[in-house]
Amino acid sequence: MSSSSQPSPPQPAPIAGAPADGSDGAPAALTARAPHVPADRLVAEMVPPPRFQGARFDTYIPDPNQPSQAEAVQLLSTFAASIEGGAGAGGTAKRRWFAKKPAAPKGPRGVYLDGGYGVGKTHLLASLWHATPAPPERKAFGTFVELTNLVGALGFQQTIRTLGEHKLLCIDEFELDDPGDTVLVSTLLGKLVDSGVALAATSNTLPGKLGEGRFAAVDFLREIQGLSAHFRPLRIDGEDYRHRGLPEAPAPYDDETVTRTAYRTPGASLDDFPSLLDHLSKVHPSRYGAMCDDIQAVCLTDVQAVPDQSTALRLVVLADRLYDREIPVLTSGKAFDELFSDEMLRGGYRKKYFRAISRLTALARDAGTLVAH
Repeated sequence: MSSSSQPSPPQPAPIAGAPADGSDGAPAALTARAPHVPADRLVAEMVPPPRFQGARFDTYIPDPNQPSQAEAVQLLSTFAASIEGGAGAGGTAKRRWFAKKPAAPKGPRGVYLDGGYGVGKTHLLASLWHATPAPPERKAFGTFVELTNLVGALGFQQTIRTLGEHKLLCIDEFELDDPGDTVLVSTLLGKLVDSGVALAATSNTLPGKLGEGRFAAVDFLREIQGLSAHFRPLRIDGEDYRHRGLPEAPAPYDDETVTRTAYRTPGASLDDFPSLLDHLSKVHPSRYGAMCDDIQAVCLTDVQAVPDQSTALRLVVLADRLYDREIPVLTSGKAFDELFSDEMLRGGYRKKYFRAISRLTALARDAGTLVAH
């Protein structure tokens, strides 16, 4: 049989909301992305995420009802000014072969920002990074997960050599709920303190603590053991700023609206939520940021409750990467406050889940303009 007489292949069913004439290109699919992230990119990307590139102490807006917020700004400004710029006495990273290693400065070489989610700890941490008088390549900023990924990529000794030339290391969301990684990173930080690196950190809360996981300084200082003397806790009171005077999160849209918006929004992605959750299990969390490269909006259909804790923790990482990059999220199905079960919200990872809900809700508000346009 000639090729001209072969039957035509079956045509895919039309997508609800997609342009009927196919004139617009199809949106990207996160489920089709599994990027490889080389180790040198992990190091180069240890800077404040895009959302906080413009974060400065003078752009942090303290709650007038919470004096600890203004006090934290002042104390962190002083701490930044106390960090010696550059690396070495002459401001250069290189040290003479026979030169004596400079002694680490005495007194606390670290600050710990202690507060609930949404009080601006990451903004303040990024502001400290920007305010520290050292070149960008001598300052590092990353989450606890990103730091453990770096150790996995470079090895422990190489990580010490790489970060030991830095003047400041900022760690966001120190993971107190993973004893193994906590010991690993605590040992790493001890080596870096010996090299004169200044430290700053925020953390989550250990399981089973009272007060809805709002404050964790005692837990943090105990878990990092011998390093506790190097940290000065700064308590930051306040409510989640993302909900101060803001309207409730918008209700999810229907599938057709989400799909139509994805097709007409340049740089948008479009995925079925259950399929995305399955895909996340096949991609290392260190790659979730790269998976979002060049994505301008995330559109998800059929959002459902997360089925288990492992899936939930992966979703938390994705939510953090989307929030860091200020990528709006448009959805159909369940609302974000229905993602996690009551059991999850009462468990040891509850602070992570509440943070994810808070951040996804903020991104859902941002997505409203996509539909309006």
